[in-house]
Amino acid sequence: GAVSILHAGLIPLLVFKLKTESDGIQELILDTLSNCLRVEASEALAAGAITILKEKLTHSSVAIRSKAAWVLLEIGTHPEGKSVVCEEVIPVLVSLLEDTDPEVQASATGALMFATVKPQGRFSALGAEAIPPLLKLVAEETSKARLSAIKTLTMLAELPEGRKTLLDHTDTFQQCLNDPSEAVKRAAKIAISVIKWTP
Repeated sequence: GAVSILHAGLIPLLVFKLKTESDGIQELILDTLSNCLRVEASEALAAGAITILKEKLTHSSVAIRSKAAWVLLEIGTHPEGKSVVCEEVIPVLVSLLEDTDPEVQASATGALMFATVKPQGRFSALGAEAIPPLLKLVAEETSKARLSAIKTLTMLAELPEGRKTLLDHTDTFQQCLNDPSEAVKRAAKIAISVIKWTP
């Protein structure tokens, strides 16, 4: 289905419809875009999707905020998408790390994780003061965003400034070594070794 929508050239129309449709329809459009952007992101980028999605990140509806962050995550998995997300959206994603809704937090953390793969994304996240809210998500045992938060902090620890800040917080990662999830344990172990690394 996603490939057919792409072939039919419907992505720019869907992006445009996000501006005008009711909330319920916007949710459906965001779900559709999420599936399509897993395959290909360039048409959405050309249609100005980032600007519209950025606006949706501050929408009053939890579902729309969460889904918009998820679509940005999908865009961020593509090399050309990462750059645009880094330049334009990171500060808003960082503010969503403290959203009242766990789904929104999880989507925003996932999108941030992909955006910080690029060095410019890491600098941007540090500048937006992402470390304190990310540490909070790591410390919360029930957080859906925990794994993505650990991985994002690991990337921020690759910058000297990030490493210096995180050296005071290794105990937060240490607690994750007892987590029931193998993936969380493994990620915490990697985080600790990156933070403690000395050149």
